[in-house]
Amino acid sequence: MLNKFCKKPLYEVTRTMARVAMGVQKAETVIKNARLVNVCTAEIQEGIDVAIAEGRIALVGDAAHCIGPETKVVDAGGQYIAPGFMDGHIHVESSMISVGEYAKAVVPCGTTGIFMDPHEICNVCGKDGVRIMIEDAKRSPLKAMSNAPSCVPAVAGFEDTGAAIRADDIREMMTWDGIMGLGEMMSFPNVIGAEENIHAELAETLKSDNIITGHFSIPDTGAALNAYIASGIRCCHESTRAEDVLEKMRHGMYALMRYGSAWHDMPVIIKAVLDNRIDDRFACLISDDTHPDTLINEGHLDHIVRCAVKEGLDPIKAIQYVTINVATCFRMDHEMGSITPGKCADIVFFDDLRDIRITRTMIDGDVVAENGQMCVEIGPANFPEHVFHTMHVGHPITAESFRIAAPAGAGKTVRTRVIEIIPNRVGNYERLLELPVKDGFVEPDAGQDVMKMVVFERHHETGTKGVGFLKGFGFQKGAMAQTVSHDAHNLLVAGTNDADMALAANTLVECGGGLCAVADGKVLAVVPLPIAGLMNDLPVREMAELVAKLDAAWKQMGCVINSPYMTMALVPLACLPELRLTNRGLVDCRTFRFVPLFAEE
Repeated sequence: MLNKFCKKPLYEVTRTMARVAMGVQKAETVIKNARLVNVCTAEIQEGIDVAIAEGRIALVGDAAHCIGPETKVVDAGGQYIAPGFMDGHIHVESSMISVGEYAKAVVPCGTTGIFMDPHEICNVCGKDGVRIMIEDAKRSPLKAMSNAPSCVPAVAGFEDTGAAIRADDIREMMTWDGIMGLGEMMSFPNVIGAEENIHAELAETLKSDNIITGHFSIPDTGAALNAYIASGIRCCHESTRAEDVLEKMRHGMYALMRYGSAWHDMPVIIKAVLDNRIDDRFACLISDDTHPDTLINEGHLDHIVRCAVKEGLDPIKAIQYVTINVATCFRMDHEMGSITPGKCADIVFFDDLRDIRITRTMIDGDVVAENGQMCVEIGPANFPEHVFHTMHVGHPITAESFRIAAPAGAGKTVRTRVIEIIPNRVGNYERLLELPVKDGFVEPDAGQDVMKMVVFERHHETGTKGVGFLKGFGFQKGAMAQTVSHDAHNLLVAGTNDADMALAANTLVECGGGLCAVADGKVLAVVPLPIAGLMNDLPVREMAELVAKLDAAWKQMGCVINSPYMTMALVPLACLPELRLTNRGLVDCRTFRFVPLFAEE
């Protein structure tokens, strides 16, 4: 696969690499006195120098003969150096900031490359949204390699999105600079069921010699998993059980172990490696989705590596999981992922192998961040005007919009399907609960921790909405609303009373999308996301402050779970078990059928 993300392609500079390595031509930069984390052999090499020219590594070893009068010498002083960290699966939009601002947050943490799937903005703005993200990434040194969104909508026929992607769109996107593969193939029922268009998308990707990334979220390690992998899908980040990870790796699939702001699967699934004597070359660590406050307060891949080490993973292995293994997964190990001759000079420096805190980040041989701060300027964003106007609900939202009529003949209670969330996990449970009926309408029940929920279509003014009930957030009062609601990103509203729900919904309609919390007729906090209802180009620290205020508001309303707005955002995602709510209604994601809100006895 041709690498277009480094300063210069290797074929242009092979003579220079050879001349610098031999000392005939002097290096532009030489790192001296480093302790090299060699991810190729899983060892620490002491007293290593690295000679760099044209953004690439010419020599690893003793580079004294590579130093000339103009050579910049960086004395590592005995620090460890490792390849730059790479995130194998990330949706930048879910961090609610632009790619430029995202880079400011993660590059000082040692992240030099990401494989992003911009399917969030694609669901709102179509292919144009993907181009917008690729263009925005160009203003930063971060290597933002993109995958073409595969499932827009996530599961066809179950929701209304702002756009749709089909095989001919994939064919076109595979020709774009910046596209490296196909984004997560969430429509696993259509893969294993051999649906024509989905397999045409796979074929277009394979014909372009790109890779297909996966999303296989069901606990099936038999025929279905085999069918999925046999269709050309190379990796998967949706494992929630150690046995899932083990079987995927046994079948030659890269297991991307997730540890983001809300999804803490890694401590459970890493046991596949820790409890079994297996070769773990197919294991990677990823974030998937990370909020700005997490990036500012805890870090990015460096934080995930630290957490993996605390779980018992060898530190060198943890580094391999965010370097060479990721590069190999994406068939980029000939260019990135190791500190070896010919590779791009993406290098991080740190002091403690068991508590990795990045002190310096180099990308293509340039120091781009030091001591937690960027060393290079990242220019302003330049988003087109149309992405600021994506709220098209098309009808007034009032308190009456949230009334849910009880079925005819209902008594004081009615047996109702309720979605119960699982904190820190992507799955949920279907519950059958008796909910109170008042004046002919079904009400939320704080005693059972159940609140009302509505999803409004917000792209095409169709006026459609889905209604349901939600358990597990702990709300004692108030309501929330958000347009970050995967993957269609319709307007999601949940709360304890209709008046607050209406205020929350209209607050976001007026500001162009975002997240907000309301209680007792007052807006407690709002995070405006005017870019497609998903992002804001405010500085990442300002966004982190806004999110912190939202978190405080949710706690004021009674919610104490981790990253609740990210957990809330998955309630409409109709490709995850068990029960989801879209603008078209309740979906049983085990059978992929709509089900009624009120259960038959």
